[in-house]
Amino acid sequence: MSQTNLQNYVPSLTGVRALAAYLVFLSHYYYNFGEIFPQSVNRLFSEFHIGVTIFFVLSGFLITYRYYNNFHLTKDWFKQYLKNRVARIYPMYALLTIAAFAYFFITGEVDVTKGYNPWAMLVMNITFLRGFFFEFWDTGVAQGWSLTVEECFYFSAPFAFYIAIKHKKFWLQPLVITSFAALMVLIFSHVDFFGFFGNFTFVMLFTFFGRCFEFFVGMQLARYVLSRGTGRTNKVPYTYLGFVLIFVCAYAMSLLPIPKGFPTGLQNPFGIVINNYLLPVAIAWFFYGLLTEGSILKKFFATKTMELLGKSSYIFYLIHLGWMYLLLHGWFEKGNDYVFGLYDQWQKDWISPFQFEWLNMTYAFIILNLVSIALFKLIEEPLNHYIRKSDFLIKNPKKNPENKAELIK
Repeated sequence: MSQTNLQNYVPSLTGVRALAAYLVFLSHYYYNFGEIFPQSVNRLFSEFHIGVTIFFVLSGFLITYRYYNNFHLTKDWFKQYLKNRVARIYPMYALLTIAAFAYFFITGEVDVTKGYNPWAMLVMNITFLRGFFFEFWDTGVAQGWSLTVEECFYFSAPFAFYIAIKHKKFWLQPLVITSFAALMVLIFSHVDFFGFFGNFTFVMLFTFFGRCFEFFVGMQLARYVLSRGTGRTNKVPYTYLGFVLIFVCAYAMSLLPIPKGFPTGLQNPFGIVINNYLLPVAIAWFFYGLLTEGSILKKFFATKTMELLGKSSYIFYLIHLGWMYLLLHGWFEKGNDYVFGLYDQWQKDWISPFQFEWLNMTYAFIILNLVSIALFKLIEEPLNHYIRKSDFLIKNPKKNPENKAELIK
């Protein structure tokens, strides 16, 4: 297969998005397994935040593959490029963020605002600015911090393309970006401004400046495929090699001492190195295998089921942690009380279907997937198409009614 007939849309890479979201889900709820698994296994599950890195590398690859050879740093091109990115990311994020704050105003759930002014936090969340402040990064839809990282990449990608093509400086860019982050920390760590670039751990794990290398690895993979196509002269099983190494990286982080005040080995300095610099390479090998090999994993991720789950995984990621899960958990607890009340009336010593936390987590996983698919079909996808066809930011050209990326000039 040559680069000319490799489609911009790769079903197996869409399916991988579901894997990434589910890994993050496990990293947040591994504790529900309790004594079912040994402590070492639960520690491994806690490091499945690696799903976020999969998202970042994938974003770097897809944006570069779609735009690298046809970008133009003109006002109109950039507006249309941003229009596509807004259509894809912003509508559901905004709706779910507003829902989270509505939940706060109804229930007083402190995790939404962390005790800060709710209206200020709403503005910080809607504008993505919360992602630059250590004290605000996990307010609102907590896991939405990664969207600040994504938006920074989306905005900077065309400029990165320009520098790479015009000045032949590609790998120098992440070095400069990370060095800038270090300088900002040295300056602002001594300024009491809500943790703005407040410490190295925060900046390296929760900002684009610290995690840019992950995107650049994905970008380099796209550049390689664009220049050389997907033809192979070797028989290295990149799909399985990369897939195994991804979990080797997670296992390595699970062996690291957890720094005081943090939940996982990721926050260990060596964990940051593994997650930000070694793991992306393993992910890139995995993606390269999916692009160039006809493996069983590729066929699995390209199935219609995985494709649908992958398309709805963005919503799943946004709702799996926070107010919606809290509601489900509360319903499970009420259901458990109700069932045991019936057992008392019947004088039975039976097991409740809501008795075990791991089982309730499974129920929640299934329900959240169903909700995600429904929201994708009924809201996200229609809004995406509507915005792309609208005159938002720039009048939609008649020659490109669907606003397809390959036709953006």
